[in-house]
This record gives sequence, C-alpha cells and structure tokens, in this order.
Amino acid sequence: MTRHNDSMAPLFSRSPRKSPADRLVTLIGKPGCHLCDDAQTVIEQICAETGASWERKDITQDPALHHKYWEQIPVILVDGAQHDFWRVDPKRLRRALGA
Repeated sequence: MTRHNDSMAPLFSRSPRKSPADRLVTLIGKPGCHLCDDAQTVIEQICAETGASWERKDITQDPALHHKYWEQIPVILVDGAQHDFWRVDPKRLRRALGA
C-alpha cells in the first residue's frame, strides 16, 4: 500500500534567493594589515556594484574573533558564513552575492 502525504516537505527545497541588496559582507582584519586593505578595496568595489552592504571588524578588539580567525586574516564572511580568507576573488564574491 502506498501512502501519499501532501503535508510532507519536498526532499529538495530551496529557500528564496536573496537579493544582493539584502546581503552583508563582513571583513575581519586588523589595522596595518596590507592584505586586509587589499581585501577592503575589492569588497568596497563589489558591494558598490551589487548594492550589498559591508562592514569591517577589527580582530584586535574582539577576543572571540581573534581566537577563531587570527591565522587567516583577512577573513571574509557573507551573511555570517565564512566565504574566503587571505585574498578575495572578485568573481567568486559576486557569485556568492547573487550578482
């Protein structure tokens, strides 16, 4: 006997895709870090193109961030999830933002 339950969720469901304007890019770095400055330049450009928001967090001011990321800075998060570290690939960041 086969049962059919209309209330079951589909096996593969997709959440609605966010608009780039609804995305947040976070740069975790520290003052005096040339890789962080390079990453910021790329992030500023891509966010300006796509309409995404961005923020910078200083690893020297946050013990939890320092403990988690000190060997990887700069670290780039997209909507709170780690996206990249050390270098930012502009094409990859655009794709992550849905642009």
